[in-house]
Amino acid sequence: MHAQVIVVGAGPTGLMLACELALAGVRTRIVERRTEPQRDSRALTLHPRSVELMDLRGLAPRFRALGRTVPGWHFANLDTRLDFAALDSRHGYTLFLPQARTEFLLQERALELGVEITRGYRCTGLSQDADGVEVQLRGPGDRAETLRARYVVGCDGGRSAVREAAGIAFPGTEETLTGVLGDFAAIDADPSALDAARAHGVLVAPLEGGLTRLVYLDPERMRTPSGVPVTLEEFRTSLTRICGSDLGVAEPRWLSRFGNATRLADSYRRDRVLLAGDAAHIHFPAAGQGLNAGLQDAMNLGWKLAAEVNGWAPPGLLDSYDAERRPVGQAVTENTEVQTLLAELTLVPQYRRPAAALRGLLNDLLGIPEVNHRIAGQVSALATSYADPGADAADPLVGRRMPDIGLIAAAPAATRAYELFSRGHFVLFDLAGDTGSGRTADTEGDARVTTVTVMRHDDHPELDGVTEILVRPDGHIAWATRGTEPDARRAERDAALAAWTGVTREVAAR
Repeated sequence: MHAQVIVVGAGPTGLMLACELALAGVRTRIVERRTEPQRDSRALTLHPRSVELMDLRGLAPRFRALGRTVPGWHFANLDTRLDFAALDSRHGYTLFLPQARTEFLLQERALELGVEITRGYRCTGLSQDADGVEVQLRGPGDRAETLRARYVVGCDGGRSAVREAAGIAFPGTEETLTGVLGDFAAIDADPSALDAARAHGVLVAPLEGGLTRLVYLDPERMRTPSGVPVTLEEFRTSLTRICGSDLGVAEPRWLSRFGNATRLADSYRRDRVLLAGDAAHIHFPAAGQGLNAGLQDAMNLGWKLAAEVNGWAPPGLLDSYDAERRPVGQAVTENTEVQTLLAELTLVPQYRRPAAALRGLLNDLLGIPEVNHRIAGQVSALATSYADPGADAADPLVGRRMPDIGLIAAAPAATRAYELFSRGHFVLFDLAGDTGSGRTADTEGDARVTTVTVMRHDDHPELDGVTEILVRPDGHIAWATRGTEPDARRAERDAALAAWTGVTREVAAR
């Protein structure tokens, strides 16, 4: 069947986007250059907001079953940890889950939703016109193929062929620093040796299958280009130099060098071509934000692109993807540059003393709850807001993520807010209890908005005085009111529904 959207790249971002599109009824095809799913896992974690996104779609139990929770996280590997548990989320933790597992679960879901995945084909070029995009592919045996769709999304990594073919600039800074990682089947498991390695800045992480990951920055090798292969001998030599022991590492399953090149696409959209994930932003993997930012790109883009394809998107909705997510990409690249600079200064002899003093100062600052909460909110992405700075009259809640309030509702049956988003619809919460329960639809009866009358909900101070909230399919608040006069609220509500969903009337649930 002819695809309406082609997604290039079957990493976490591409798979997540395909799931969102297919959930909304968009015929979606993924094209991936690799012939098999990725076995190795560069990323290892899902942050709180990413787990919330899975929860919104009813997928969180699948992910939690294959991962393990870690109560906090780090910023620049400082001793004072970020307290995710203090954040307002049911998922105030880091979910330790190798990227290969994340991709497996998302591929499983994509196939359930009917997404077509074609492997072994790489994008070699594209052209677009007023009605669609043609993608040139090269497959097994140098076979050439051309596909056409209404839209194409490049989720094909930092060297994105889609981005280059679309002529989207990718400015930023060149690589100046590299680190090394290795996954080993054999290692000296003596706790004192591993603690000594950690004390010298080596990341030690147990993986599934009995593997152990080690990650380090070696002052004598940190200028080695990322394209230079890592050898077991180099790894052992560097470990000995850093922490006095090679930790008995043997039987490497994966050795890799990674750099701090930092780039952000000039635009996340050019007409019918869009970018998400590493195709739109790359940076040093400080605090593990890359994969998470890609998943959040996909969640923001998915429902908007589906609305465009399905013919009901309000004017400017698809453009809001760039307007909302590119600033987030910029914030992530900037905070990773700060973390990388701090790590680099610690390794340069003439800066070690002031760098140590700076780390001490930052450790103390993170010990202040308000500071810790702010940085934790940024790294976890729970603080991400899509508020329009020009909308002075908007309620302060607009743009923020909807909290997963526990609730007693008239209908439909649900015990908490996030259970209402599994179909990828808007949800209108009537907290005043006087608009009636039902299903909101447009004049053709195509349900886009689930309306729920909330009889009682958890105590959330930010919701004090709020009488109605319209929440987008990605869990961010589109509109809220604190009005109490029913007719005035009805007029506001109708305007918000029309602006966001094109809905023009309410239809009682059948």
